[in-house]
Amino acid sequence: MSGADAGVERGDGVSRRDFLRVGGLSVVGLSHSALARAAATFAHRRAILIVMTGGPSQLETFDPKPEAVSSIRGPFKSIETAIPGIRFSETLPLLAQRANRLAIIRSMNHDAAPIHEAGQQLLQTGRLALGDIKFPHWGSVVASQSPVRHGVPSSVIIPAMLSGTGVNAYRGQGAGLLGTEWEPTILSADATFETDAIRRMYGDSEFGRLLLKSRQLIEAGTRCVTVNLFDSLNQRTTWDCHGDAHCGPATLQDYQDRLCPEFDRALSGLLDDLTQRGLLDDTLIVATGEFGRTPQINDRMGRDHWTECWSALVAGGKINGGRVIGASDRTASQPIERPVAPGEVTATLLDWCGGNVGKLAFTMNQAEQPLVPFDKLAELWS
Repeated sequence: MSGADAGVERGDGVSRRDFLRVGGLSVVGLSHSALARAAATFAHRRAILIVMTGGPSQLETFDPKPEAVSSIRGPFKSIETAIPGIRFSETLPLLAQRANRLAIIRSMNHDAAPIHEAGQQLLQTGRLALGDIKFPHWGSVVASQSPVRHGVPSSVIIPAMLSGTGVNAYRGQGAGLLGTEWEPTILSADATFETDAIRRMYGDSEFGRLLLKSRQLIEAGTRCVTVNLFDSLNQRTTWDCHGDAHCGPATLQDYQDRLCPEFDRALSGLLDDLTQRGLLDDTLIVATGEFGRTPQINDRMGRDHWTECWSALVAGGKINGGRVIGASDRTASQPIERPVAPGEVTATLLDWCGGNVGKLAFTMNQAEQPLVPFDKLAELWS
């Protein structure tokens, strides 16, 4: 960093020197010995964030509305789950059977721009970038406070960094101003030395290979794994179901034919595999997209971007499963109970991994500001 860079105050009041106090000190008010003790206390804890890139429809997954009119309800039925009174879309029968292990959040929302990149930043860093100030990925924050163990990377993204999501903007998967030494490690989805029986648990799909790889990494000692179910959206069948060949060719039929069955099998396999290996209690799993989909089906049998309400799943990490947090209205278009911001997910991941979320800070306009301006989702354990 040049002397000029170090001393120049940005128009938004944040200088690189100010922000790097986070990189240099890690957290405000804790000594290095206290940091070391905290890192040791949480060293056994792991987390997997499954980014359902593109933004899955809440109505065709975790928050169906069987009483709504067909143009909102969509083409699929709802089914009972292991939680009395809670229904999933018929596209997810295996996860419905395992719902007693899950916490279902039905009130995710944000009021930023309805573009993929904004939601991806909010979910993974807890904040939107301030000009060219890019906030760090949650795994980079944890890695900056955790010693590398036996050469195992602390934070890994598979199978590649997000790109090609529509706008040339930060997507929340870098170390930002923590510095390049804390960039996540990028690994492919290759999962060698597994039995056919284990592979069948996850299914013969890219989703299955990605989640099997995440388990291998967790078992090897990696603390933070971010799984991009799609690393780009360009001309691909993804959760981004506009039904438009130019900006999201998938339709709701693709949810039934491919996307939901592959996700259903892969995530159910991960839950079962971690349970059998005794790793689920120490591994927090979150699966969600960067936003949801419009309540009204468009004229191409798709749904468009919708930031005002969507769903997430949380499992593992000794959470109290078999419950719902928040609620949406009759059309799954607005939260009517306990709105949940994406940054609360970021804070929860950091808190679980011992990230001292309440003490992480940077300086803006000569005042300390929280790095992630949210608390963890305490309801998951209450």
